[in-house]
Amino acid sequence: MNFFDAIRDRNALYAPNAAVRTSEGAISYGSLLQQVERLADVFRQFGLVPGNCLGVVDRNSPEFIIAMLAGLKCDAVVLPIASNLTASEQEQLIHEAGLHAVLRESASGAVVIGVRIYALKLFAREQPRIAPHVPDAAFIRFTSGTTGTSKGVVIGHRSVIERVEAANTGLQLGPGDAVVWVLPMAYHFVVSVMLYLYHGATIVLSEDFTAEQIVRAAEASNAVLLYASPMHVRLLVSDPTCTSLGPLQRVISTSAGSSPELCASFFKKFGLPVSQAFGIIEVGLPIINMRSATEHPEAVGHALPDFEVAILDDALHPIPDGTVGQLALRGPGMFDGYLAPPVLRGDILRDGWFLTGDLATRGADGLITVRGRSKSMINVAGNKVFPEEVEAVINAHPFVVGSRVRGGAHALLGEIVEADVVLKADVVLDVEDLIAHCRKHLTVHKLPQRIRFVAQLPMTVTGKVRRG
Repeated sequence: MNFFDAIRDRNALYAPNAAVRTSEGAISYGSLLQQVERLADVFRQFGLVPGNCLGVVDRNSPEFIIAMLAGLKCDAVVLPIASNLTASEQEQLIHEAGLHAVLRESASGAVVIGVRIYALKLFAREQPRIAPHVPDAAFIRFTSGTTGTSKGVVIGHRSVIERVEAANTGLQLGPGDAVVWVLPMAYHFVVSVMLYLYHGATIVLSEDFTAEQIVRAAEASNAVLLYASPMHVRLLVSDPTCTSLGPLQRVISTSAGSSPELCASFFKKFGLPVSQAFGIIEVGLPIINMRSATEHPEAVGHALPDFEVAILDDALHPIPDGTVGQLALRGPGMFDGYLAPPVLRGDILRDGWFLTGDLATRGADGLITVRGRSKSMINVAGNKVFPEEVEAVINAHPFVVGSRVRGGAHALLGEIVEADVVLKADVVLDVEDLIAHCRKHLTVHKLPQRIRFVAQLPMTVTGKVRRG
């Protein structure tokens, strides 16, 4: 079944209910679905055909949701693209994915969604279908691999339905429930946004991420859930004017780990625990800390009913509770394959397990705590940064010999990007000049916040930069 059809059929009885709410008003499910149908007709007229891949570049907005669903309605495969990526980053993504079409806001465009104008650009491709090895492909998301390189994850319609049904066994959302949304939609579309629409909830878009606006959005919509990152939790704790969360009953933090100290401060101030959640694009949302958030805020929680979790050693053997090992998952709604090279899920799983690349422990009652990451990824306020990508930009400067990028602790953002840089002999380079060079090629959260010029970098015996 096409996932858009599933959303339409499930919400037929709730057409008057609000699907998306902004400061300008609400869009009902009936209106949302009608706009999707009309936009799908426009896409077809422009030449979008089943199997094509449509990239949608936009900020958090009802229009973003409508465009993504219209692509699904056309039986195309859709790729959400964050609008805060630089032009060069967007073009690289378009090239790597081999997109057939891209939709982005443009004053000279010919596609109208609501009151905004978009341009739809089509590309000539030899292959009319993207990811033909996944017959019912619905979404593509780019994420990290175990080496830190980006991989295109392909998720089919059936898998999306399975994962949003499985994740809601923990969230327990239904028609009329409102969720305050502050995270970038492009990075959380396949599980979170689709889950809310599938189950008839209302997505409340906050105008900005200040504590005042988050609470105002919650009060205006009688929202029950705030789905956020540790950065938003810190902002709520640190704002002295924010003394109440209004109608909010649950706060879930994802994208990066929240410290026990932060969670304790939040609970002391508002009387609500912060429930951490473990989400991963290949699997969905298999673990949420709903039962032990007050006593063990550092944990990501227990596996939801439909999922299995194992802690394995390097030989993929289970290890005793309390021992640090590889976090492995299996359950419904897992990804169907990778885009390039084309690989199916069965060729990736190890004895049926997906290895997350995270190191974790499990308590006797099944409580999972992530202890570290085997990958080199840096989390900047919930935004993922790959050191290799930043290093490639730094190393492209004509005065640079080499660099090492890593994460550094930051009180608000969790981590920031730090870089050690080796310059060519007898040259002088100002730090601000190097940052200006990076700014041309990198999104703001990927920019190095601390740069040290060093004589040499620590290297392994095989000639690679040592990250430890």
